[in-house]
Amino acid sequence: MSVSTNKWRRITGAQWLTLVFFLFLYGPLIALIGLSFNENRSATIWTGFSFDWYGRLLANDDLLAAARNSLIVALSAASLATLISLLAAVVIARNRFPGRKAVDGLFSMPLLVPDIVFAIGALLFVLTIGLSPGLLALVMAHTAFCIPFANLPIRARLQGFDWALLDASADLYASRGRTMIRVLMPLMMPGILAGFLLAFIVSLDDFIVSFFVSGPGSITVPVYVFGLIRLGVTPEVNAIASAIVMISVVMTVLFFFVNSRSSRKGDPR
Repeated sequence: MSVSTNKWRRITGAQWLTLVFFLFLYGPLIALIGLSFNENRSATIWTGFSFDWYGRLLANDDLLAAARNSLIVALSAASLATLISLLAAVVIARNRFPGRKAVDGLFSMPLLVPDIVFAIGALLFVLTIGLSPGLLALVMAHTAFCIPFANLPIRARLQGFDWALLDASADLYASRGRTMIRVLMPLMMPGILAGFLLAFIVSLDDFIVSFFVSGPGSITVPVYVFGLIRLGVTPEVNAIASAIVMISVVMTVLFFFVNSRSSRKGDPR
């Protein structure tokens, strides 16, 4: 009996089940990326390996405009959501006031609301204030639903934070601004970066809210891909989707890297 046969027999049922689970979870993504290199116009009939579809993406002005809109919205929404979450998290964690836990819980409430409900509410709010669907409306809506995601790692970083460090800085005659920049920000930076990256990923991949709130000239990549799919799945659609997956994977790896560094450092004290 060969050594390889013994190795296969030593694999337990739980390990096989784990393998099947991950194949079920990531199999569609692997197939998607593989078929994006198909030279055939038909997405399901493999005839050869080719980079032509990725080259066509770079020459597609509509797609480039959608990618620009996605980056503008994601960067703006992630930055605003991170800033709001940081200020709110510091105020809530530093102060004791009636209803503090309820206010803290409100920041996580949007996570429990279905995306379609939030999208309809965002559209109605935009129309109520007299703002037309477009890039500004997208930034506002994305900022609102990104705040809970940015808030999670920031609040986790504040757990057990030693506020005596800020008092010590004040005792040394440092201003509030200097204390914020020289003391609080360096200690909070891993949580801030993790919150920003998580909010950026969520905003970049969002479709439902973008579909409801976007207008002419403000189409994002997920909405653009949806328009292409309605005409049929082609290797070009696979290439766009694969590019989105790759970007999301890179951002997710960065998020876990930053978050793991934050965890290894332990308590900010």
